[in-house]
Amino acid sequence: MTIVPGTWAPADEPHTIGRWLDDRAAASPGKTAIDDRGVTIDYRRLHERAAALASLFVRSGYGPGDRIATLSGNSIDHVVAFFACVKIGVAFVPLSWRLTAAELAAVVDRADPQLILVEEEYAGLASDAISRTRGFAPTAMLGVAGVETHVPSRSGSSGPATAARAVRDDDPALVIFTSGSEGTPKGVVLTHANCFWNNLALDGVVQLTASDVVLCALPQFHVAAWNVQPLLAWWAGATVVLERSFQPDRILQLIPERGVSALMGVPTQYRLLADDVRFPASDLSSLRIAQVGGAPLDEDLRGAWRIRGVELLAGYGLTEAGPNVLTVTAGEGDAAAGTVGAAYPHVDVCIADPATGLPLGAGAIGELWVRGPSVFAGYLGDAAESARARCGEWLRTGDLARRDGSGRYRIVDRVKDIYISGGENIAPAEVERALCTHPHVQAAVAVGVPDRVWGERGVAFVELRPGAACSEDELIAHARDHLASFKVPVRIVPVDELPRSAIDKFARSRLRERARALIQEGSHEHAG
Repeated sequence: MTIVPGTWAPADEPHTIGRWLDDRAAASPGKTAIDDRGVTIDYRRLHERAAALASLFVRSGYGPGDRIATLSGNSIDHVVAFFACVKIGVAFVPLSWRLTAAELAAVVDRADPQLILVEEEYAGLASDAISRTRGFAPTAMLGVAGVETHVPSRSGSSGPATAARAVRDDDPALVIFTSGSEGTPKGVVLTHANCFWNNLALDGVVQLTASDVVLCALPQFHVAAWNVQPLLAWWAGATVVLERSFQPDRILQLIPERGVSALMGVPTQYRLLADDVRFPASDLSSLRIAQVGGAPLDEDLRGAWRIRGVELLAGYGLTEAGPNVLTVTAGEGDAAAGTVGAAYPHVDVCIADPATGLPLGAGAIGELWVRGPSVFAGYLGDAAESARARCGEWLRTGDLARRDGSGRYRIVDRVKDIYISGGENIAPAEVERALCTHPHVQAAVAVGVPDRVWGERGVAFVELRPGAACSEDELIAHARDHLASFKVPVRIVPVDELPRSAIDKFARSRLRERARALIQEGSHEHAG
């Protein structure tokens, strides 16, 4: 297929995501595709806007191999930009508006986008971050009055960036940034084929139809806000209700008001809903699919929703796997309690010895490995880390698990030190580096401790330089200047000396117990 410069054409490979919208617009043009806080758009108009923007991108020099980054909340405009990118083989790179300007600048440098699209609400953050970057990329505002009217020319290009061609299955569709174990953000590259197989696997479990209404309150810089329900919903012709933030009272109002039938969230969100005073009397009768991921699901929370007639379907995934790996399916009941279920269709898993890579049998604890067509293509611009994440065709998750006799899996622990708070992965190394930039701090260790609402909360211990004095309040203020709010530890405790093991590594397990005791006691006294 030949693409004439200044136009775009449908892809001629079977798994490309842009064609989903083409097919759906032809099949059910007048059906509502998105409900964005009461503003709706049908499939015909969504297709028309995405196609027009795709053509503008091509005429301005963008094409396969390019990346377009965004800084935006959940919105129709954001979804239009996504489909415009995937229609022409440009990778869509949604960036987190929760980061500080310095953190965001580092991610932009790693993403190295050819264009950055910004929602007006985040214009100040974007400007501050871009001023700190090493390179240059043109920017434009999202929406019909912005990039959909005028697209800046690709920097250094007066024509197409690459040879014009149709979109291929192996072209990157999404690049999602996530923190690694060392706290360095990594861009997870998911191809069109990765996204196709991930959604085909999801369809084998939740089976969305055109009559479904999906509520998406997860921010669209997370992979789950695309690949866990929304993209499948648009494939099936369902309606997606977009929310920009998670407010329990509004979510409980929207479920009966919009007839929400499918919901995906992290345990913290389901906990906040269950704890809301309106929960016992809320009408949840329309809700038939309630998926949970991102952190372990407590049985008492599962029970609270079961009383209301809703079965929470626990699952396990990671961005590098697309993200869907394991899930409990409807009707399993108590047999699946405490587990994250079995593998999705088209996904292979095994338990391996993390040291030798040898497979382990049922009942043994080992590292969970994953393989299949939804596993990522690699980390953006980081071949070494991409190689470390794999063992042959297997993706190493870094999580310890056990398979029981029924074939269901339980996540036991993490090989890495990452902890999860409110569904967000937090790398201790990143927190520790930020604390060590304080002139009085010699060393720091951050650990996660259990929390009923957030899953885990961070607690940090810092070893001060000889003769230095520093209050906990000063350290927390310093952390807030250098870290996104969700990464700031709930306690930062100065100590005389951090405990170390016989080989001079920090004794994280001892500090984890100490942190747990501090939180349980509600102590505000400094340890020494």
